[in-house]
Amino acid sequence: MNRIFARTLAAGFCALSLSGCIDSDGPVLPDAKPLLGQDLKLQFYTLRKGFVDEPEQASFKWDGERYVHTGGGMSDVTAFTVHRFEGRAYIVQSAAAKRPKIIEYAVARELAEGVYEVTAIDENDADGTTRARYCGRVDDSHCRITTLKQLTAFARATDAKQKSGGGLVLRLATGSEAGR
Repeated sequence: MNRIFARTLAAGFCALSLSGCIDSDGPVLPDAKPLLGQDLKLQFYTLRKGFVDEPEQASFKWDGERYVHTGGGMSDVTAFTVHRFEGRAYIVQSAAAKRPKIIEYAVARELAEGVYEVTAIDENDADGTTRARYCGRVDDSHCRITTLKQLTAFARATDAKQKSGGGLVLRLATGSEAGR
């Protein structure tokens, strides 16, 4: 599946570091696969109230475990993995340059072939009982999770919301795909 996550990845990742977003002190989702191919070229946009802004392109390469930043913008996203979730949604697990040991999460909803809306997984999308049960307050984290069950609960809550913010990501053809 060669699909993309543009500025939503980027905007989603950036938004992840804002209050209300969940994180973990290591990857919760194991066994990542290169669902988007070996080489990625992504066009990112910030999405606000249904409009896109702040275009930025970045390149990533699969290193056997994750996609790593190899060029272009979005240098604050150093690496990420993509995991199938439910329906047309994926969970993106990313490491940011500012907090390399902390993993942040987003839901990427496939809108069309190679087009994704990315939204940071936000603890505030879940009900109070879920937040009280699953959020750990650690250091500068508003909601630190440790298990797949916790991640899934918050991802479902965020995926159920129809938000007007986040990002839009387009997968662009790479050099090997451009001639096809």
